[in-house]
Amino acid sequence: MEQNQVFRDEEIRKLYDREREFELRMKSLPKIARQKEMERLVIDLSWKSSQIEGNTYSLLETEALLKDAREAKGKSKTEALMILNHKKALSYILENPDFFDKLTVSKIEDIHYLLTKNMGVTRNVRSFRVGITGTSYTPLDNSFQISEALEQTCRLINDKKNILEKAFLALVLISYIQPFEDGNKRTSRIISNAVLLANSYCPISFRTVEPIDYRYATLLFYEQNNLSELKQMFIEQFEFSTSNYF
Repeated sequence: MEQNQVFRDEEIRKLYDREREFELRMKSLPKIARQKEMERLVIDLSWKSSQIEGNTYSLLETEALLKDAREAKGKSKTEALMILNHKKALSYILENPDFFDKLTVSKIEDIHYLLTKNMGVTRNVRSFRVGITGTSYTPLDNSFQISEALEQTCRLINDKKNILEKAFLALVLISYIQPFEDGNKRTSRIISNAVLLANSYCPISFRTVEPIDYRYATLLFYEQNNLSELKQMFIEQFEFSTSNYF
């Protein structure tokens, strides 16, 4: 057993079984079919990740925006831009999958920049205090401490051998540190998927997650360092993705 293992042995076995099934399907899937399925997953992930942040685009409206550049009536430009930025970040990862086999602070900053481009968000690590609505948890407010925490997070993830633990730790720790002015949870979700894709694992769309449940699981970790809800969500969403894509 790996020291400080996040998942229990039975959880790892279950997740690896799902990953092996996914790998077998991928081997027999024609290239065009794989591309179409990845396009579908990108749409689902862009929609759900944005919805978790309060975006009101529906899945069908998101599909029309990403496929046909058709903005939804009655929606703000900012909402459309948030979704389009997800696609740009994911396209960058898909074009450079091996780039994210080893995480660095600059790579995390690159993805954050793509996700928040033209949205009035300061680039790179913040140098001021931020508050999180609904919780008494206060993230670090010193840029040097934030950068150090991100460096430690990258080392922790890079040292792990279990790919699913790498992806899960990226999901929870980047969000916990809150290194940026805005877009932290978006960045954590996309970096988590970058880790999976860099190792040819099935990405996670989070499609069936309810935003209120995601928020509860996140706040539980922020306030009590309790990972149980986030871990269960991650497991369920990995199982969903391996069963419903490709």
